[in-house]
Amino acid sequence: MIGLLQRVSHAHVEVSGETIGAIERGLLVLVGVQRGDTTARAERLLERLLGYRVFPDADDRMNLSLRDIGGGLLLVPQFTLAADTRKGTRASFTSAAPPEEGERLFDALVARAHAAHPRVATGRFGADMQVGLVNDGPVTFWLET
Repeated sequence: MIGLLQRVSHAHVEVSGETIGAIERGLLVLVGVQRGDTTARAERLLERLLGYRVFPDADDRMNLSLRDIGGGLLLVPQFTLAADTRKGTRASFTSAAPPEEGERLFDALVARAHAAHPRVATGRFGADMQVGLVNDGPVTFWLET
């Protein structure tokens, strides 16, 4: 499972002109599900997202986690993260999980996130989404479980 996390001042996701998820300071995470991913990998990704130290402390060092600052978590499904781009000029998606499996695992990640963190918002699996954000830093990390 892949999580492309971005530290944001604020972020939102829209579907058909309607905002379906929004956060203030926190993490926007684009989530890609690969073939062979499991709920255990989803849980491990969530633990890393909540504990990854990307926010500045009093000395302006990245020593604080999302849990530490009580920030928002916006999870957005993005199957294109699983693309193989090593050859040619068109991505291959053979390593991406089938849609039903991807949706099941994304939903499991979201359910676990709601149980573990007070401020969680999401995009919609399979929808055409418009994502807006102010990347703070910019700070962006690729996490993979």
